[in-house]
Amino acid sequence: MARQDQVLLLEPQHELKFRAAIWVRIPYGHFVLGILRITMCPFSDVVNTTLKLANPTDRNVCFKVKTTAPRRYCVRPNSGVLDAGTSINVSVMLQPFDYDPNEKSKHKFMVQSMLAPPEMTDMEGVWKEAKPEELMDSKLRCVFELPAENEKTHQDPDANKMMSSNLLKSESSTLSMKSMSSTLDDGGEVKKVMEECKRLQMEAQRLREENKQIREDDGLRMRKSNVLSSSQHSSHSTVKEEGLSLRTVALIVLFFVVGVIIGKLVL
Repeated sequence: MARQDQVLLLEPQHELKFRAAIWVRIPYGHFVLGILRITMCPFSDVVNTTLKLANPTDRNVCFKVKTTAPRRYCVRPNSGVLDAGTSINVSVMLQPFDYDPNEKSKHKFMVQSMLAPPEMTDMEGVWKEAKPEELMDSKLRCVFELPAENEKTHQDPDANKMMSSNLLKSESSTLSMKSMSSTLDDGGEVKKVMEECKRLQMEAQRLREENKQIREDDGLRMRKSNVLSSSQHSSHSTVKEEGLSLRTVALIVLFFVVGVIIGKLVL
């Protein structure tokens, strides 16, 4: 039994067009002593297009949007149920890739649909149990459009100056990274760098331990100094008190002797 004709109305009907952004080709001799040639890939950024699905019937319709290159595209939504008399816009986003003209005919899309049962609770189960004659599909091919030659070269002068400056900065950064990478790629250099890092880590650990020991020694010396100072102060006070006592006794004896002599003279 032949399949039914597609009940959904598609816009566009036969092909999805992905138009690349304007890109620039800078000829030889424009930058860096005439040896730099810069070409920006036409599909270096996400390119979005819209597929409109409309349901002109009086029944709900299940739909799926499939592609032959699922990793190359992001489709939202890629499935669902379209109510009677309504429509939906499906966003198809082409992911950045290296454009190859020989690959443009390999990408295709298919919109598959079927009439939804009156009481549907599990859409995935409905798709699994659907009979081949109940399925409807429409195929669309992908078209990659490049900007015309005059669009590539026609740029605002200020925009060209800004792009040139950015490209030079980017190229300089890239060359620096490549130079660093080529230096570190040498096995001997990598080994030397690793050994030097290990040596510096060990030296830092040794210095931390020495610093800790010095702080502990300083604390011990300060405690000893405080104890010694207290002991000396106590001894000095004792000697001083003993000296005062001896002088007092000597003065008393002296006064006694003087008093005795004076008494004898008087008598």
